[in-house]
Amino acid sequence: MEVVHFGHACLLVQTDSSRLLIDPGTFSAGFESVRELAAVLITHQHLDHVDFERLPVLLAANPDAELVADTASAEQLGERGHHARAVTPGEVLDLGGTSVEVHGGLHAHAHPDLPPPVPNVAYLVDGRLLHPGDSLHVPQDRTVDVLALPTGAPWLKAAEAVDYMRAVKPRLTVPIHEATLSMPELNYRMFDALAPSGTTLNVLPRGEAVTL
Repeated sequence: MEVVHFGHACLLVQTDSSRLLIDPGTFSAGFESVRELAAVLITHQHLDHVDFERLPVLLAANPDAELVADTASAEQLGERGHHARAVTPGEVLDLGGTSVEVHGGLHAHAHPDLPPPVPNVAYLVDGRLLHPGDSLHVPQDRTVDVLALPTGAPWLKAAEAVDYMRAVKPRLTVPIHEATLSMPELNYRMFDALAPSGTTLNVLPRGEAVTL
């Protein structure tokens, strides 16, 4: 599996059979040039996970790509003229020969006085790489090889990210969702120091393909 991190929550995942782009949002850059996509996957409706301005350009350049999203995002995309396949936890998708399990359900809640959390789905690609969106979802009875670990957010403490990594126990942790921090390296050091036995931290260079 080859992965490119375009910054923040956006990952390009290249499997043996297809290319999938997850969460092309406003805090990410460079994903517009990606071609030959089998699917574009959206975890939830927040703009740092789906850029409604640049998405049409991406889809026009990838006419065969299926657009997949949580129910709320799919509705918003439809209002903008983009048909999206609305998915819910428990579904298993075949996207260009790559299996994608849908997990999760809700966005992490930042504060009790804020509105209820929006729908948020997590994607497990080929049974290996888990992208949780804005959640700390731990798949039940599933082994995760590579965890895309949220690093910083209004809804997240660094200690919670560490506990999440320890609960999932992946072989490899890839930090994402770092754009809200001025120095994400401080959190990376904590993740590296407090990783569970058998878990390695791999900070992906932005925009470069890395085999995981």
